Amino acid sequence: MLALLALFGVATVLALVLRSGSDSDLPPVTVPTGATDGTAVRRYDLRSTSAGRRLVQTVVLPPGDLRGRPLLVFLHARAQDPASLAQAPLRAALARLGDRAPVVLLPADDGGSYWHDRDSGSWGRYVLYEAIPTVLRRYGLDGSRMAIGGISMGGAGAFALARDAPGRFCAVGGHSAALWSAASKADPGAYDDAEDFARNEPVGPVRREETQRYGVPLWLDVGTADRFLPADREFARLLRSRGERVAFSTGPGGHEPRYWQRNMGRYLDFYAGALADCGPRDPGAAVSRRGSRGSGRRASRRLTGGGTLGQ
Repeated sequence: MLALLALFGVATVLALVLRSGSDSDLPPVTVPTGATDGTAVRRYDLRSTSAGRRLVQTVVLPPGDLRGRPLLVFLHARAQDPASLAQAPLRAALARLGDRAPVVLLPADDGGSYWHDRDSGSWGRYVLYEAIPTVLRRYGLDGSRMAIGGISMGGAGAFALARDAPGRFCAVGGHSAALWSAASKADPGAYDDAEDFARNEPVGPVRREETQRYGVPLWLDVGTADRFLPADREFARLLRSRGERVAFSTGPGGHEPRYWQRNMGRYLDFYAGALADCGPRDPGAAVSRRGSRGSGRRASRRLTGGGTLGQ
């Protein structure tokens, strides 16, 4: 039965995430010739002890000197190849930003981690304590200026990770963020069980005022034909009720790559603006004592504030 549910969940996710061809109501996104000049895509392997496997890191580099640049951590959707994000729309947006452009890290996972510590691996610890410090060292980036965002699963993960690492990110974004109001409504496999959902989904703690405010610019956007529109709108309302600086926007499209591609320039403008306005932050800030709310069955995977996200 579990195997059948898993197969059903994968099929459902693929139908939602990979909708991009002739079934899309949006026109293809075209990028002018030469718009990506000067940008580059690099990949390297990272052997993660937290996730227990080797994971490919994709990094998109803007034109010019990289030393001292800010970092944008951009988390992919479920069942989405992170390399598919490193295409012309993102590269053209970076080239247009010039000296304000961040380096963009696109970390890999197992395809359905939801970017938190769980039975399949310590995915929150991997991003915060392995992927981020590695890219900062590798390219000589400014670890005091970082932003985090993501698409669908990645949008939910970005808000959860920023909650677990207060003071570390200058902005947080969720683009078509995959949010649910209850564990029973979540897609199969998104969380291990109801306890895992309660520990790691980002909406409940805001509703219950269990965590401190993000205190940085936030953005949620979603297509008007996206099934996550009601949940994303409610999350934005809850954030505003706590005094957060959150923007919420909608536009034509569903839960599909063409929606994200056509908005990629706006995403990069948001992060670059927030990073430019971000003053010096505590480079030694550690993850909160509550950690990434990893599975209670694997207490050793909890983030307990013992690591550093980079200097």
